[in-house]
Amino acid sequence: MQLKSKLARNALTIGSWITLGHPTIAEIMAAAGFDWLVLDTEHSVLELSDVQMLIQVLDGQRCPAIVRLTSNHPDQIKRVMDAGATGVMVPMVKTAADAEAAVQAVYYPPRGQRGVGLARAQGYGARFQEYRRWLEDNAIVVVMIEHIDAVNAIDSILSVPGVDAYIIGPYDLSGSMGRPGELDYPEVQSAIKRVHEAGRRLGKSGGIHVVEPDLDQLRHYIQAGFSFLGYGLDIRILDTLCRSHMQNIREGL
Repeated sequence: MQLKSKLARNALTIGSWITLGHPTIAEIMAAAGFDWLVLDTEHSVLELSDVQMLIQVLDGQRCPAIVRLTSNHPDQIKRVMDAGATGVMVPMVKTAADAEAAVQAVYYPPRGQRGVGLARAQGYGARFQEYRRWLEDNAIVVVMIEHIDAVNAIDSILSVPGVDAYIIGPYDLSGSMGRPGELDYPEVQSAIKRVHEAGRRLGKSGGIHVVEPDLDQLRHYIQAGFSFLGYGLDIRILDTLCRSHMQNIREGL
């Protein structure tokens, strides 16, 4: 589960998204071999109790669990980290101050400002010092670049100590540019290129979420040099697989 060290050396990692709260789905996806899985609380009905249960499942499969937050709020970050998350994916980071606030909320003093509690991550109180050491070596902070303001401040955002990786949210980014969903629009593609170039210049692992499970798109971004890539999500993988199989079945009858 040495995801942090992989990100530090820009090794290719491929993950996916979980929006459904059933443990079997998390277990199947982790066993399939994803390098990490995001538990999405922003665009799903997952509650904190669901998140902890899914983290427990992923821990059993030795798959890092990254929680996509609903907002960049220290109380939410503290709670998901206490539940045992490997790290957080922070939406709508637009400034270096936003990135710094997220890092501060993940780490304890003196590095950060996270409040101390005894929960699952700390072995319910039995392994607090062990968890402190684990946190420094393993915790992940991923900033989501999904607004044109973030693109304009990308160098300062990615220069914040403690930011391990970035991921581009293409749909929100296009929306912030007045072109919602028009991912191939030249100005949207130019913004994505600016983020990628900044990441390479600053040695920061990053990528984009390939929302539809499209292998050609994934290959395109790998060949472009992205190293932290999200591939599909549970509902889109399930939907596209079922539809394609049924189409093949009907065409073969």
